[in-house]
Amino acid sequence: MKKNIATLFLICFALTTAFSQNVSEQTRQREAIEKEIALLDKQLASTKSQQQTSTRELSLIQRKISNRRQLLSRIESDIKFTEIRTQEKEREVNRLKKELENLKDKYKHLIYSSYKNRDKTAWILYVLASKNVEQGYRRWSYLRSYSETMKRTADAIRVKSDNVRAEILKLEAMREESLAMKKQREDEYRSLAQEEKKARDIINTLSRREREFRNQITAKRREVERLNREIERILAEAAKANRNAGAEEVAAARVLSGIFENNKGKLPWPVKDGVIIEQFGQHNHPVFKNIKLPFNNGVNIATSLNAEVLSVFDGIVKQILVMPGYNQCVLVQHGNYYTFYTKMEKVKVSAGETVRTGEVLGTLAESEGSSVIHFQLWHGTSKQNPEHWISK
Repeated sequence: MKKNIATLFLICFALTTAFSQNVSEQTRQREAIEKEIALLDKQLASTKSQQQTSTRELSLIQRKISNRRQLLSRIESDIKFTEIRTQEKEREVNRLKKELENLKDKYKHLIYSSYKNRDKTAWILYVLASKNVEQGYRRWSYLRSYSETMKRTADAIRVKSDNVRAEILKLEAMREESLAMKKQREDEYRSLAQEEKKARDIINTLSRREREFRNQITAKRREVERLNREIERILAEAAKANRNAGAEEVAAARVLSGIFENNKGKLPWPVKDGVIIEQFGQHNHPVFKNIKLPFNNGVNIATSLNAEVLSVFDGIVKQILVMPGYNQCVLVQHGNYYTFYTKMEKVKVSAGETVRTGEVLGTLAESEGSSVIHFQLWHGTSKQNPEHWISK
């Protein structure tokens, strides 16, 4: 029996812990989405300073719409969860009230019985009239127990009353929280509708510029291909050098690579604050769905104007190069892994220099009133999706 009770306790404790962690994680995710929406608002404010509507503005709004939908989904989930908690709390308050009423009824009965037998002489005579000492002791014990029961009941009523008041306050707070979330939900739905309309308006405006965008994509494809060829050449040379390296260098690279791999999903971002506006892989044009964009070997992150670029891990600056459309670029080696940072106006490191996690590599150039970093991550000559490596 004791073993079963202990097992039940452990199960309840585990469920409570998991429940608390889930609530904490839900809160963290909501805050992260709200933070990204705020960053997108800043980016859009910068973009609006430009006279011409651009695909950058459309990408930012579409990302914001996606975040808004995620946020609404989490709000809906939180509202349902709060309503369940509120119902449970209501049942608990009703149970406590019923227990309090029972205690009060019991106390009334005790008081009434005490009042009926309030003559102390009668109590004493009742004990003295006992046939023997044992009976007298039992009568005396009963009288003493009766008095203690009255005191305990009075104390229990005070404690239970305090509990009822405390639980009612919690219930009221839950109801207020639910109302606040429902108000936020209404505001978010209004914002979503406005953003979706704005996106449709931009698409209608941009759809009249198909020839211009086709020419831009052709030029962009040439820039991407030129960049990719250069990176692949550098990485191929690095792989060849690694094969010819000494035993000590190979061992050191293996150790650093292992540490790098252990940080998958936990690497810091290459900028302090940012929003991914172009993801890894093959994508279609946001307006002309039949036009494929050049394959993205990394991610494009919109950030504040002239933001500092930060190394995501300890390493050695392998090379600094200048590429059309990508400004100044820095390649950092981390054992058998490489990170590539582009679109910098100024570079603050030099080739061969050792850098630490979070160290400033340079500052980004301006583009459409803000700055965007194109960031890549490679394992040898194999490109990786940076979103799988950087922290969420």
